[in-house]
Amino acid sequence: MKTSAIIAAIACTSASAFAPASTARQNTALNLKVGETAPDFALEDQNGKTFKRSAAKKPLVVYFYPADSTPGCTVQAKAFQEEIQSIRKEFKADVVGISGQGAKSKQKFAQELGLDFSILADEKDAVRKEFGVPKAAFGFLPGRVTYVLDKDGVCTSVYDNLGDAASHIEKAKEALAEMKPAKKAGFTLPF
Repeated sequence: MKTSAIIAAIACTSASAFAPASTARQNTALNLKVGETAPDFALEDQNGKTFKRSAAKKPLVVYFYPADSTPGCTVQAKAFQEEIQSIRKEFKADVVGISGQGAKSKQKFAQELGLDFSILADEKDAVRKEFGVPKAAFGFLPGRVTYVLDKDGVCTSVYDNLGDAASHIEKAKEALAEMKPAKKAGFTLPF
């Protein structure tokens, strides 16, 4: 009797330990959050040119991906390539991809896919660390996270999804659309 009373007391006082904490998706430990200014960085792209974040005076999609020429990363890069002209024309924005391989790997990857946006070499993962991109797969893989920055470098959206590489383009376009100013009416009053 005494044992069952103790078990019942423990179960009643700690019932919340067995209940789900929240049905909402938990955010990972991302350092860069919506509303914060992105760290400035300068990295070499696939063409040997240096891309500096603060020099981009327009909205910017910064997507971090695990590795060049891997299946998911290829899908993601192709998805951005298919939409790059639309992003540039409709949103007056640009896209950069970042991973830890060197410039030669970037050059090969960009040539294989015909990319006409910059993919940047972050060989020591310094920029990845500054943005606070979490590792994935129990810490074994670099994460796949897309940030959308306004023209001043302020983060307006963070999307973290390793498994669905193609979904990053739609999330980025949604965030860019939310930033886009509403069109003015097609007429003005004469007075």
